[in-house]
Amino acid sequence: MSYQSNYNYRDNSTRPTNFNMRQNSGNNAMLEKAEELANNCLQSTKHYLPHIARACLVSTFIEDGIRMLYQWGEQRDYIASTWNVGSILGTMFVLLNLVGQIGASILILARKQVDNCCYALFGIIILQTLAYSILWDLKFLARSLSLVGAVLLILAENKKDKTNVFRSVPMMNDPSSSTRNYLMLGGRVLLVLMFLSLLKFNGGAFDMIRNIVGICLIAVILVGFKTKLFSVVMVSWLMVLNAVFNDFWRHRSSSIMYDFKKYDFFQTMTVIGGLLFLLLIGPGGLSLDERKKMY
Repeated sequence: MSYQSNYNYRDNSTRPTNFNMRQNSGNNAMLEKAEELANNCLQSTKHYLPHIARACLVSTFIEDGIRMLYQWGEQRDYIASTWNVGSILGTMFVLLNLVGQIGASILILARKQVDNCCYALFGIIILQTLAYSILWDLKFLARSLSLVGAVLLILAENKKDKTNVFRSVPMMNDPSSSTRNYLMLGGRVLLVLMFLSLLKFNGGAFDMIRNIVGICLIAVILVGFKTKLFSVVMVSWLMVLNAVFNDFWRHRSSSIMYDFKKYDFFQTMTVIGGLLFLLLIGPGGLSLDERKKMY
């Protein structure tokens, strides 16, 4: 009886381990299959996906520049009265935002002076954060930082282009490669802040599901795990949320909801563009995906 009891104990103790191993193997196979489908999708769209990514990424800057044109007087008066700087400086602020955003966006789409245009967009994001007191609103601050992350990914992608032109074989400990890795890490981290602004903890069952999916996607993008696969998932998820919650076209153009939803819609499109860049160029050296290749 004692021998039989011990035998049964050993037999039962190994079953969960074997089952877990088979389950993990099955999960890995599913992930690999999904990743293969994502790579096949990338290969079939590689000729026009970079253009779509850039167009999505600069869309919020173009939209905001056009907004400055149509709301010239309102924006000028707001800055002049809020900061007590007078109409001349208020006009200069509006003009800088209009020309800077649209001009930089057009040059980025044309792949001209990309680095300088990115620095210009950084400056405009900082200027707007201070001018509109976004610094004290966590929701809008998170969205502004996500725009910074998206622009960082443009810089990283542009450095990759330069490396391909001047160096056919990357060198070990190459400073430009290290800089690009840090740019991609910063872009990846800041980009997912958009999801934090979408989380709602006082809603119903649907909001809880949305929160869980969002948090899981944030985690895998942050650490750079199966980045291409989960970038596809995150893009799809954001596009659905954007169409459902930011449907500005259903409101009158004179409505305040029209402006708010239109602003959120194009900011989300910029984050989608950043995720498409992650899909195209990968997560960079500072990620789990790259670390796994080393072992």
